[in-house]
Amino acid sequence: MKKQKISEVKELKIVKTETKSSRIMMFVLIFALVAGIISYIIKRDYIISLGFFFFIIIIFPVYRYFSKKLSDSGRIRRIEEVFPDFLQLMSSNLRAGITIDKAMLLSARPEFSPLDAEIQKTGKDIVTGKDIEVALIDMSKRINSEKIHKTILLIISGIKAGGNLAVLLEETAVNMRERNFVEKRAASNVLMYAIFIFVAVAIGAPALFSLSTILVGVLTKLLSGLPTISASTTINMPFTLSKINISVAFIEYFSIVFIIAIDILASLILGLVMKGEEKEGLKYTIPLIIASIAVFFVMKILLGNFMAGMF
Repeated sequence: MKKQKISEVKELKIVKTETKSSRIMMFVLIFALVAGIISYIIKRDYIISLGFFFFIIIIFPVYRYFSKKLSDSGRIRRIEEVFPDFLQLMSSNLRAGITIDKAMLLSARPEFSPLDAEIQKTGKDIVTGKDIEVALIDMSKRINSEKIHKTILLIISGIKAGGNLAVLLEETAVNMRERNFVEKRAASNVLMYAIFIFVAVAIGAPALFSLSTILVGVLTKLLSGLPTISASTTINMPFTLSKINISVAFIEYFSIVFIIAIDILASLILGLVMKGEEKEGLKYTIPLIIASIAVFFVMKILLGNFMAGMF
């Protein structure tokens, strides 16, 4: 009877998730259709409107994938931060003469969320007769953190060697705190590199791309005003000026695409430099893109006004 209720609850959760996903997908389709219609009204171009439509449809699952990855990464990081406190508290409970299962259940504090749910599940597994080593391994698999997995393997090896579990947990908690302190200190040491990357990507690159766009426009305007020279006329010059076949619009689209590509790569580098994992830098992607595109258009307007007064 109990298993039947659990299965019914799981099926209900699955149905709710599928309903929510279908509603979100319907909203995305409507939004993409509206965006395509608006772009067609503004540009009067089927290709651009279709591009907007398919771009929104493609970008949505990509956004949901990276959003889930970032959410999981944030959950793992919060668990890693409170895991030493959990080990310290469990060690104190064991020193007080409490059994392992009760010590673990009593260590499930609300301030340890989301670790508290994993602690309660592991404690209940131990109470129901599961071996402590197997229960700890299962907990590390659910948390999906390499740091915690290695820590649990170290605790299990100490248990197999016959060591005092309370002392082992306390020493492990101290070592984890020291490691976290070293990681934070290393992150502060590389902060200057992160600032340099951010400035180069968010300000330097867009400014240079906007300058190239303005220069192509100025050269196109200057060369269009030059008198045409007949083919029979020969002029001895080290170089010749002719019409530029590249349009300003092409340079602008080219610049925007490359700015976005550079921002994505830079965000991955920032994550690797500051946190040690590329995916940690994905949260910087959207702010970098917004800042870079804003700098690009602002510099384009400023340089355009400046060049207009000179030529």
